[in-house]
Amino acid sequence: MTDDIREIRQLAAQVAAEVYAPMAAELDAERRPLPVEERRRLGELGFLGIALPEEFGGSGAPIAHALAVIEELGKVCRPAAFQVFESNTGPAQVINHLGTDEQRRRWLPDIVAGERTMAVAISEPDAGSAATDMRTAAKPVDDTYVINGTKRWISNGGEADLYLVYTRLSDAPGSKGIGAIVVEKGTPGLSFGPQEKLMGFRGIPSADVILEDVVAPAADVVVPAGGFGKLFGVFSIERLGNSTMSLAVAQAALDRTIAYVQEREQFGKPLVEFQSVQTVLADMVLQVEGARALLEKAADTARAGLPDPLRVSLAKCTANEMAKRVTDLGMQLHGGNGYTEEYGLERLHRDAHGWAIAGGTPAMQRTRIVSELLGRRFDQRR
Repeated sequence: MTDDIREIRQLAAQVAAEVYAPMAAELDAERRPLPVEERRRLGELGFLGIALPEEFGGSGAPIAHALAVIEELGKVCRPAAFQVFESNTGPAQVINHLGTDEQRRRWLPDIVAGERTMAVAISEPDAGSAATDMRTAAKPVDDTYVINGTKRWISNGGEADLYLVYTRLSDAPGSKGIGAIVVEKGTPGLSFGPQEKLMGFRGIPSADVILEDVVAPAADVVVPAGGFGKLFGVFSIERLGNSTMSLAVAQAALDRTIAYVQEREQFGKPLVEFQSVQTVLADMVLQVEGARALLEKAADTARAGLPDPLRVSLAKCTANEMAKRVTDLGMQLHGGNGYTEEYGLERLHRDAHGWAIAGGTPAMQRTRIVSELLGRRFDQRR
């Protein structure tokens, strides 16, 4: 760990403990997103632009710096970490890597400052893992596009100010017709479904994004038709953020469990004195550290640009499944207390399942792993 990363990690941990820990349980219980003023605080701290260029208000630091902040905030308060996740590893990176200079100047400074947020809209009711089955279509009319379709499972849906909408920009079949265009909240014809009541992610809004004859300027097309491969190349950065969220959840469960088994006594001695407890605790440590090593290796490949997709899929699949297992083991070692809201283990376990679904399930990551490993594609429709 470099001194720079150590310093920013310590700052993030301090902010997490002092500012966001006191509100985390309440945001979860009330299914309430992080207040706008707190998002602006993250912007003032510089957390929202760590991995974005200095010319747009960011720090221009390696992605590993942003991941360190996401982890420290994610251990304590996922709604706060989500803001850093979205700006540094989410759709803002698509604008940064694939947008025009004018688009970067128009959108990135506000995102870095916490004044506006951007959500990505990919999945649809009948197009989840099979993203190229999407039906949302944007038809060119003069110097605009008229967009119709419905997007589902959109994190920050209804809350975000800008939406990077993956859509068909031409009649070409499959991925060849897909590109992306930004739609601003408040545009006529853009509406949102009711907020989803999810098992976890309770402080992170999720809703359908509905587009009915939405007119967007052609100047807001970020990636033209045929750029689906480029979009998912940048999406590898988002998967680094996703992996980090899973790691944060698991590390928090491990930290809480280490403290608990040394304090809690049964049969006249601390739980940690029992060999069966030691075995479970050791398994938790092994799994967390294994996932961390894969994530660090994947992040290291992003130093010169986009990360290696094979390394990212290895890290995401491992971290997602590890977080579910480690939080479950932590609940078991907490006994009945692990099943209560008071100790926070059940909240970590619920959120672990959410991050495993988001951004490509472990099952899909396994397919990607083999595809990247062998350098070939597999048609799931045959």
